[in-house]
Amino acid sequence: MNVSLVTIVTPELQALWGRAHKDVVAKRGGAALLKTLCGAIEETDLLANIVASSSLWTTDDEGQLMGFAVCRARVVEAVYVEHSFRRRKVATTLVHALLAGETPPVDAYALPGDRGMKSLYESLGWKARLLTMRGA
Repeated sequence: MNVSLVTIVTPELQALWGRAHKDVVAKRGGAALLKTLCGAIEETDLLANIVASSSLWTTDDEGQLMGFAVCRARVVEAVYVEHSFRRRKVATTLVHALLAGETPPVDAYALPGDRGMKSLYESLGWKARLLTMRGA
C-alpha cells in the first residue's frame, strides 16, 4: 500500500471524490462538515483547491486508488476509503503517514456516530475534546 501527496486531479480521483461526497452528505453531520471544509470556496472548486494547497493524500495498491485523507492546518479534516477496501487498515495507513510527515496533525474531525474513525483516533491516544451541538 502506497501513500502519496496528490499534485493533480485525475479522473479516478474525481470519481472517488464524488463517491465520498455522496456518502458524507448522507450521514448525520455530513453537510455541516462539507460546509466547514469549503469555507468561502465553492463546493465545485473544493477538490482542486485542496490539491493546489498540498493537503490531499491518497493511498493505492498496485495503482488502484483505495482512499484519501485531507489534512490542512494540522487537522485531519476527512478520511475516506472506497467501500471495497474497508477493513484493510487503509484509513490507519493514511493517518499514520500524516503523523510521520513534517507537520503532523494534532486534531481530527469525526462525524457523529462514526465509531470507526473515533476508534482509529483513540487508538493513537487522541481524546475527544469538543462536541458541537446545533439547534434546529
